[in-house]
Amino acid sequence: MQVLEILISSAIFMAAPLIFTAIGGVFSERSGVVNIGLEGLMVIGAFVSIVFNLTFADTFGGATPWVALVAAMVVAAILSLIHAVASISLRADQTVSGVAFNLLALGLALFLVKKFYGKGQTDMIQERFLRTDVPVLSDIPLIGPLFFSNVYYTSFIAFGVAILAWFIIYKTPFGLRLRSVGEHPMAADTMGVNVTGMRYVAVMISGLLGGLGGAVYAQTVTLDFSHATITGQGFMALAAMIFGKWHPLGALGAALFFGFAQSLSIVGTSIPLLKDVPSVFLIIAPYVLTILALTGFIGRADAPKASGIPYIKGSR
Repeated sequence: MQVLEILISSAIFMAAPLIFTAIGGVFSERSGVVNIGLEGLMVIGAFVSIVFNLTFADTFGGATPWVALVAAMVVAAILSLIHAVASISLRADQTVSGVAFNLLALGLALFLVKKFYGKGQTDMIQERFLRTDVPVLSDIPLIGPLFFSNVYYTSFIAFGVAILAWFIIYKTPFGLRLRSVGEHPMAADTMGVNVTGMRYVAVMISGLLGGLGGAVYAQTVTLDFSHATITGQGFMALAAMIFGKWHPLGALGAALFFGFAQSLSIVGTSIPLLKDVPSVFLIIAPYVLTILALTGFIGRADAPKASGIPYIKGSR
């Protein structure tokens, strides 16, 4: 039971940033815009949240991490317009635009860190998210200690966002329009749907959620920002989105799987069965499992038909 408690709580905790970012990717790609820039969005979110936290900790006190999440979401959403303009309005190659955004985000963040702090990384934040026991639920026999003890509230928010995203995409008129511009934009345009507007909104939503994912990761795992804060988590989120077949709940399950893999690299040495495994194997486990998952399932996952194809009004 003790081993299960460690593994499950760590997996849920590590999966939360991936869930947020993967759901953001689902919105973008459901609209027909490939967003390779999820890694860059997480970098921006992590950078803004840490800098905001350090700057305004005395002002907001215990609420600082929560306000920092909002700041990270807003800035990431605004910067995601770079990818939106390039991909939608200028009809640039969406993969190239996403890769360029990743490089720009990391370079800009590191430049500003050097400018603000005079060194390659920020100071450690003092106001951070803390683990807690959920009242009443943590007292439930067996289930309580596994799922509701020693947890972060951000993890439950991530689950809520996934369910809300499923409802929005599949049960609302907005979701129907979003899926229509990703499957057949000309038909959607004929029915009066603003294809360009929907795609802009979708990319900005991916910016909001990608920034949120990076901010949660920075304020729960690393507690500072440097070149090594976000190291592949955005690409894991992208893999979770594909592994989950561009479905919010599928992305949730895939993110939990990758979160479990990441947790092994952190708590593996405290688990009796894994304590003798060389640490290097535990560190590379998330990336190896990501590759195996994609090579095993990518062939059976069908992306939205218009994904990655710029829409020119009047064309098929």
